Amino acid sequence: MTHDDHDHRDPRLPSARGPLSAAVIGYLRGTGPPPGDQQIASASAYGDDLQLALYLCYELHYRGFEGVPEDREWDPDLLRGRAALEDRFLTALRAGTPVHDSVEEALAEILVEPVDGTGVTHFLHDRGELWQLREYAAQRSLYHLKEADPHAWVLPRLWGRAKAGMAAVEFDEFGGGRPDRVHARLFADLMTDLGLDTTYGHYLDAACAEALTTVNLMSLFGLHRSLRGALVGHFAAVEVTSSPGSRRLAEAMRRTGAGPAAEHFYDEHVEADAVHEQVVRHDVIGGLLAEEPRLARDIAFGIDATGHVEDRLAERLLTDWRSGKSSLRTPLPSETSHNS
Repeated sequence: MTHDDHDHRDPRLPSARGPLSAAVIGYLRGTGPPPGDQQIASASAYGDDLQLALYLCYELHYRGFEGVPEDREWDPDLLRGRAALEDRFLTALRAGTPVHDSVEEALAEILVEPVDGTGVTHFLHDRGELWQLREYAAQRSLYHLKEADPHAWVLPRLWGRAKAGMAAVEFDEFGGGRPDRVHARLFADLMTDLGLDTTYGHYLDAACAEALTTVNLMSLFGLHRSLRGALVGHFAAVEVTSSPGSRRLAEAMRRTGAGPAAEHFYDEHVEADAVHEQVVRHDVIGGLLAEEPRLARDIAFGIDATGHVEDRLAERLLTDWRSGKSSLRTPLPSETSHNS
């Protein structure tokens, strides 16, 4: 089956992870009400149940789900429930994220590569095994198979230099007009090299809550005009940290013999994101601050919140991997088609 065949198949609804996600799934199937405020207020903000419930609500704005009417996207009762889920998530983010006093300070911290880095890409570069690289790709596929889509929502909310810079970077992310170079397509090719299923949303059931959180953060920022500054901060954090991290991942793919497409995806990001980083810092952030200086605090929050949720994911992955355990809720079947 080609990637295009996969692309046009609506994802299936996943299994529930608790009462909130069960209520959302039931509502999408037309068998019950959406989750109530009291249920949501007592749920763990970063837990499997709330994060899956929120992910399901957001996914209606992307590809939707098999058997779910498309007009559920703007269903007022579901949107009320989503707003309560978002409030719980955003409140926890604001409470748990140490925010720098200025955009410059927030950027300065991520622009400097630590000498003795201990993150996921360092681990995978230094001693990651192929099974761990496969798990990493499966977790990240929830975003990378729709790479840059959440950020596209900010375009109508920017103007002038910020809009032009953002559109230039997005144009690259979407392949510069060439479908074979769309980054989501390149990631599907990487997954093929790793013997993974490239179907959009295939690993939703397997992905951990911390991986869902990183995607939900982008959707939260992207879908709200009031959070446009935070979305720009998030985008900057991703672009600034991508190039060195991608270099390590490309080397890890080479070292483990993952395959040419697996190497190419990260090699492409080393080069592209080094350029994107400059555009985002000078044109997107610089342009936005010139037009709306009051958004400085939001931009810093977006940068720092990105670090916060990525650190949570890193801790989950590394804790599991160092103890020899799978980081996925359902371990991957052993690879049968690697480089075949």
